[in-house]
Amino acid sequence: MLLVDSGKGYCTVCTLTGKGTIMKKIAILFALGLAGALSLCASETQADLDSRIRTLTAKFDAMQQQSDKRVPADILRKAQGIILLDRTKAGFIFAYQGGNGVAMVKDRHGDWSPVAHLIATEASLGFQIGGEQNFFVILLMTTNATQKLTDSIIDFGGEARGTAGDQSSGVEGQANPADAVLIYSDRKGLYGGATIKGGAISPDDDANQIYYGSYVTMSDILFDQKVKPTATATELAKKISDYSKQ
Repeated sequence: MLLVDSGKGYCTVCTLTGKGTIMKKIAILFALGLAGALSLCASETQADLDSRIRTLTAKFDAMQQQSDKRVPADILRKAQGIILLDRTKAGFIFAYQGGNGVAMVKDRHGDWSPVAHLIATEASLGFQIGGEQNFFVILLMTTNATQKLTDSIIDFGGEARGTAGDQSSGVEGQANPADAVLIYSDRKGLYGGATIKGGAISPDDDANQIYYGSYVTMSDILFDQKVKPTATATELAKKISDYSKQ
């Protein structure tokens, strides 16, 4: 049995039986495309997406409570955009790493936008077993970086950095002013050697349509004020603002 986490809960993709057919069926899965496999998963509701935002908010809150993992207030305050990304890696023979998240940007008044939903997808072959969960806070430090959220594939490339100081020693993490993207992990604070692979993160158009009741683009949500923040998004924005002041 092969389970795939689409960011919308695990769903059965296919059953693998027989040693001689395992790799062949995996190859067929790749040929059909991961998108087709994920379409077998049940659709989410607006309530499900609100629950997702609350989960991300709780994970961000828990991370900020830990001195060796939290994002420094001064860096958080300077951020022009933020992505909260929850990723799960699990597999045996077929390894799938995926998950979901939300993005927000600041307007010219410094207020946070409504949330835009994102999906993370990555697949690889290899003899791997086990599971791992990672929570990431991705800070977009410039307005140019936030504009990339409107791309169909969000690729920060070499702009993603993880080189801040160790906060467990009581020293505030330092970021180069030229850094456009900073990535923090719930494992070790600022994520050293961080990279975001092209194609790993993209807008979740289906989730955004469900959440706002009609088709909306990332630009509609984040920059053009065509939707209003929901109550759960407002709670998340308040949490981010509060930790920016500490």
